[in-house]
Amino acid sequence: MEWFHIIVLSLIQGITEFLPVSSSAHLILPSQLLEWPDQGQAFDVAVHVGTLLAVIMAFRRELLATSRGWFRHVLQGQASAESRLGWAIIIGTLPAALAGLIFEKHIEQYTRSMLVIAVTTILFGLVLWWADSKGKRSDELDRMSWSKALLIGLAQVLALIPGTSRSGITLTAALLLGFNRQAAARFSFLLSIPLILAAGGLKTLELVESGNGAQWNDMLLGALLSFLSALLCIKLFLAALNRIGMLPFVIYRLALGVALLFIAL
Repeated sequence: MEWFHIIVLSLIQGITEFLPVSSSAHLILPSQLLEWPDQGQAFDVAVHVGTLLAVIMAFRRELLATSRGWFRHVLQGQASAESRLGWAIIIGTLPAALAGLIFEKHIEQYTRSMLVIAVTTILFGLVLWWADSKGKRSDELDRMSWSKALLIGLAQVLALIPGTSRSGITLTAALLLGFNRQAAARFSFLLSIPLILAAGGLKTLELVESGNGAQWNDMLLGALLSFLSALLCIKLFLAALNRIGMLPFVIYRLALGVALLFIAL
């Protein structure tokens, strides 16, 4: 890969992974719009490792407290707000994990087109705007029940379709269930950790089995850039979220979707 391609794709992954604009769509677009060569699975694994480390770093205190609470509940039967959040993350992860195992190849075959990305970018952008406008935005994260976590997890299944945005659809579902923007965003970020970990693990196994790889320099640079950009993006997004809301991302999605429709059609 050329150095310029590595830098651009790494920054795209880092910036868009946790924003409600679809990282998968943005990673597909350079190859289709600019005719860049496909970056390959090894590079995808590297930049996903970078974003995984970023969200773990950003939420290290919450993760440590949640893990301790969950283990105390499992081993000693001591329920707490932290243990409930741990179970909510597990329950919210299961639907997308199962759907990915069953339908990933079909989704890869039939939905990785510019037209699909354009439609889902516009459609789910409008749904996000509606959720942000109509949701009560009153509940904190400690009001996350197993049933609400399951509903958010079921919504997350839609993120398997490029252009939907995993963070966007989980934010949408959480807002519709009455959570405030900060609580919705924090649960969305926490929910991303097991899925990114699972997806990265599966891609790594595929790489090992196929024997294909990439230059270590490319992978290390990609992981570093995606880590730094994702960490900065998470902090800025959470700091500005209550002030700016979802409207800027909705406008961006609509503009991008319309532009892609013109290109696709």
